[in-house]
Amino acid sequence: MTIALIRNPGEGTPYRYFSSVQEQVVSTTETEGAVTALRFTMRREDAPPLHVHTREDESWVILSGRVRFWIGSASLAECQVHDAGPGAYVYSSRNMPHTLQPLTKTAEILVINNPGAIEGYFRSVGAADARHDAAHAADLAAYGVSLLDDPPPHTP
Repeated sequence: MTIALIRNPGEGTPYRYFSSVQEQVVSTTETEGAVTALRFTMRREDAPPLHVHTREDESWVILSGRVRFWIGSASLAECQVHDAGPGAYVYSSRNMPHTLQPLTKTAEILVINNPGAIEGYFRSVGAADARHDAAHAADLAAYGVSLLDDPPPHTP
């Protein structure tokens, strides 16, 4: 595999995921399955439930804002909590429970999954008025993702 890609912000393909718009920076089809990357602006209410991926590692680069990560346990109350600001890189290997939520009103985040198959789930969800992760539990399971606990509570 010999591939080189350069994508500036806004050059990727946009798509709806629940109530947000994500930009597909690089697709798994462009990297022969090696990686998928997306960029989006996350609001506090966009926080996913605590979950675990069994098939891919996940990384985040915080482009703007501050983000809190819960990592390492099947319960939010027992997770390690870490805050990350602009320029921070956060990594979670497969089988490591995690979730995240902006501490600021919004945060722009680059999300990278290796390998990249999970993008099929993100694209399949489509538009909705708010997150409804539990309604998609079977679809998540097909991608090796399990929901473990509620999302972090959000404050306006």
